[in-house]
Amino acid sequence: MDQEKGVGHYTRSDNDGLYWKSYYKHLLLLAYQSFGVVYGDLATSPLYVYKSTFSGRLHGFQDEEAIFGAFSLIFWTFTLVPLIKYVFIVLTADDNGEGGTFALYSLLCRHANLSLLPNQQAADEELSTYYRPGYTSRSMTSSPLKRFLDKHKKIRTALLLVVLFGACMVIGDGVLTPAIAVLSSISGLQVRAHGLSNDVVVLLCCIVLVGLFALQHRGTHGVAVLFAPIVIIWLLCIGAIGLYNVIHWNPRVYQALSPYYIVKFFRVTGKYGWLSLGGILLCITGSEAMFADLGHFTAASIRVAFATLIYPCMVLQYMGQAAYLSKNVSSIHISFYASIPQPVFWPVFLVATLAAIVASQAVISATFSIVKQCLALGCFPRVKVVHTSRWIYGQIYIPEINWILMVLCLAVTIGFRDTNLIGNAYGIACIVVMFVTTCLMSLIIVFVWQKNVGFALLFLIFFGIIEGAYLSSSMVKVPQGGWVPLVLSFFFMFVMYVWHYGTRRKYLFDVQNKVSMKWILTLGPSLGIVRVPGIGLIYTELVNGVPSIFSHFVTNLPAFHKILVFVCVKSVPVPYVSSDERYLIGRIGPRAYRMYRCIVRYGYKDVQKDDDNFEDHLVMSIAEFIQMEAEEPGSSGSVDGSFDGRMAVVRTSERRSALVVRDADGDTKEESTTVRSSKSDTLQSLQSLYEHESPIISRRRTVQFELPLMSEMDPQVREELGALVEAKEAGVAYILGHSYIKARKNSSFIKKFAIDVAYSFLRKNCRGPSVALNIPHISLIEVGMIYYV
Repeated sequence: MDQEKGVGHYTRSDNDGLYWKSYYKHLLLLAYQSFGVVYGDLATSPLYVYKSTFSGRLHGFQDEEAIFGAFSLIFWTFTLVPLIKYVFIVLTADDNGEGGTFALYSLLCRHANLSLLPNQQAADEELSTYYRPGYTSRSMTSSPLKRFLDKHKKIRTALLLVVLFGACMVIGDGVLTPAIAVLSSISGLQVRAHGLSNDVVVLLCCIVLVGLFALQHRGTHGVAVLFAPIVIIWLLCIGAIGLYNVIHWNPRVYQALSPYYIVKFFRVTGKYGWLSLGGILLCITGSEAMFADLGHFTAASIRVAFATLIYPCMVLQYMGQAAYLSKNVSSIHISFYASIPQPVFWPVFLVATLAAIVASQAVISATFSIVKQCLALGCFPRVKVVHTSRWIYGQIYIPEINWILMVLCLAVTIGFRDTNLIGNAYGIACIVVMFVTTCLMSLIIVFVWQKNVGFALLFLIFFGIIEGAYLSSSMVKVPQGGWVPLVLSFFFMFVMYVWHYGTRRKYLFDVQNKVSMKWILTLGPSLGIVRVPGIGLIYTELVNGVPSIFSHFVTNLPAFHKILVFVCVKSVPVPYVSSDERYLIGRIGPRAYRMYRCIVRYGYKDVQKDDDNFEDHLVMSIAEFIQMEAEEPGSSGSVDGSFDGRMAVVRTSERRSALVVRDADGDTKEESTTVRSSKSDTLQSLQSLYEHESPIISRRRTVQFELPLMSEMDPQVREELGALVEAKEAGVAYILGHSYIKARKNSSFIKKFAIDVAYSFLRKNCRGPSVALNIPHISLIEVGMIYYV
């Protein structure tokens, strides 16, 4: 293959050399790019760590011994948590290259059956990304812990609540990170401009924040090329300044690398030293981003970036600040900017401000991703998700969340006006996310890695004690600003759980009130009504059976389409679903009924694009299913060994010519039988007018389907394909239930409040299902129905 590309003739060793050269080049490129996305938050921590540590009760212990002890704490915390825990352990627990809290939860859902998603199928386990290589459902160990979890559903609910709480804390990071990073950087002006009031600093900070959030809709891809150089320059600056301060002010500071200074620190400061851990904690804020942003990079590239630049530069900076403060104790409240040599102050201030903006941008983007994943798991109301980059998959923008974050961020900045108070809130948000990751990782070690429970307990106890100490210290500061992430998290968690509860209750109602197949068969092929030309797409959340809303349609509509397709768009607990495995097609009832089921599967990081021509993909998939079913009558429509009753995976890359496709304005060279459209001239003119006025529809590629002239095709198959093509030419109607959910009269007060008030409010104020599913408005039919749950 390489010879065809012009590489030339070479031996196997040459081939290996080229491979490793290309690998290392790609690795270094990803490591370079990761600086601007992953490490912005972690790299800006030196702006406020020492100031937050020595505020409050530790104010009376500002001497060299205390400063050395604080640096020793920072060094060992920075070594144990980001380096040991994340770089060496957590980064290996990826979900098909994806990281973050939801990636861990997704792995547990698949390997330990902990999912609460109600519409899961056996066919989902056949997805190529469902299990890790060499791992199948048959290899799952039936350990006592697994049997215990299987028995107790409440534990699975508690696990979901823990994951949602961690996700809400990440959203809290999206509020607090821009506030503390931008305010800390701009407050450096007061070091040189002594007459500058705090009000002016807050005003400048608010202007920067408004501009930052206002530009989010443009996406990060346009300026992302500048992010990595800014952070790298920032790291080199703080590393060089730290080294200068060590040499110039106090070379003895290297002795504080010994953990003995931690013992001395707590011996002298006592409980006040324990309270100061909330400030020390800020040195590792942003560590979670190494795992959360794994999907855009590789574990090796993140490790290379951390080991080569992040770790040495950050250690040098903290060491340099400690050396400076040991000789200038009175400057602790402005420790970072005070330690900068005067000749380079303004260049460093400019780079610090830019680095703070980069850090804020990365956290805001991560918040969008978290909300998108909650949305995919049915735990967040429907919001608009915009794909901002044509080339970089996964970069999204959510307008509603963006403006909510901006308002909350400005409120925190104006309300607190102090980095110490914001730091108290910020520390709680970060340590809770880390603690949730530690708990989930202990389960990953048992269920996914299949290691001994002892290893999981060792991991949980070791890092749990470290993070528990920081968490306990941070919780003491709840009255001093720490209440902010807790209030935000409980609010968002209430929204998420209410939405998940209402959605699940609605699904269970559909399951319990499914239409019996016996009733449908008694109606006959005509279903007891007039069958008119066209395709009717009936959207439902059920993956099997016929929903009760169908009987509602049949009894209220005098006519129905000749082709009926029950469409279920669902999420599966994998990050991405290949387009080859997206469509699961089946038949409902006998062939003469012309009723099909189509399940469209998306991963929790997949983005449904507006320009996907769903109708054409659907018709081709059904046509392929019809032909496969005729060729393999004994397998009930199976393909590639994927079974789910009468369902079959239709792989787009392996499609055969069940139908001939040609552009509406062009011709095809293959012989075909054209099926005449049953649309009237009036309907065709109305459709042309609509397509002309609609920019989205006009951009789509318009195609027509025709039957190939194949003498060996079965007559029944040809007849069914002909009916499908004729129905497509007649038009496609999208039939959606406009549901109203109400609690039963005998329900408890809490349930009535959750369903009739909270869920009803969220449903009315979120995006409608037709908008979320990209359904053309001109083709939409909605029928109202009340669910009593």
